[in-house]
Amino acid sequence: MRRALQFLLSILVLGLAQPVAAQGWPTKSVRLVLGYAAGGAMDMSARVISPIMSESIGQPVVVENRTGGAGNIAAEAVARSDADGHTILFYADAYTIAPSLFARLRFDPVKDFVHVTQMISGAHILVGHPSVPANTLQELIAYAKANPGKLAYGSPGNGTPQHLAAELFKNIAGGLNITHVPYKGGGQAIGDVVGGTIPLALLGLPPTVGHIRAGKLKAFAVTSKVRQKLLPDTPTFQEAGVAGFETVQWWGPAVPAGTPAPVVKRIYDEFLKAMRDPRLVQRYNGAGLEVTPSTSPAAFTGFIKAEIGRWAPVVKASGARVDN
Repeated sequence: MRRALQFLLSILVLGLAQPVAAQGWPTKSVRLVLGYAAGGAMDMSARVISPIMSESIGQPVVVENRTGGAGNIAAEAVARSDADGHTILFYADAYTIAPSLFARLRFDPVKDFVHVTQMISGAHILVGHPSVPANTLQELIAYAKANPGKLAYGSPGNGTPQHLAAELFKNIAGGLNITHVPYKGGGQAIGDVVGGTIPLALLGLPPTVGHIRAGKLKAFAVTSKVRQKLLPDTPTFQEAGVAGFETVQWWGPAVPAGTPAPVVKRIYDEFLKAMRDPRLVQRYNGAGLEVTPSTSPAAFTGFIKAEIGRWAPVVKASGARVDN
């Protein structure tokens, strides 16, 4: 009888502890860990949402850039951190490509995380320094074919969606010989293409728009299905003659596996509240990013699993492989 009572008491305590965990979060500062350097689209989005969330939860929300390995270093670090909701990874589209692209991964993109919600989605764009002797995508393709190996393009890193998208473009356009130069983030790549160190780059929209409007960059095409409101005169790749080509960028918060469900729910609710804030919506939309929250953490996980399956044959067909 006593053992039965002890068992019932333990169940009661456990049941009470779950909501208490949510009520107690956060008990200290919260880290938003990014796998990419400052200056890119993800970094901008994190630095917009962090002060808004900090106001709401009453604790500092700190952005931490942990670069390297196409974001994999950051993902591994978060996967191994305490499962208490105080360390949050900005889980990016790159992590759904990684299992097919990298020879070895030190984390499981599905099992090692609780995926909270998608935050945003947006287009990539192929840009070039004004000195590039082409003004349209077809002219660029023709120049690359006539001058194999003369052009190079930058991306935020090996294994990033921008890297893979550019390799797919090269294949679809006839096996173009354009050298890939990986950077540690979009911010570094944009600086070099604006400065003329590298002629081309495939990047997210936010860090490029101002330079395009100022005449410091040429815009060849966007990777989305439709043209972007911020650059209505820039065609899509499909409009420019590269049939069937489309990629988008997206990311959202994820926490280590084992994080208590009530804490996950609280984090989900706080992100959704922040994403409805007019200050955030204005900044994101002004940078060409669309707020696209998931209906639940489970829905975000389902989307991620589907993306892993979708990218696997694409990576195989492209021939891209990173032997890390």
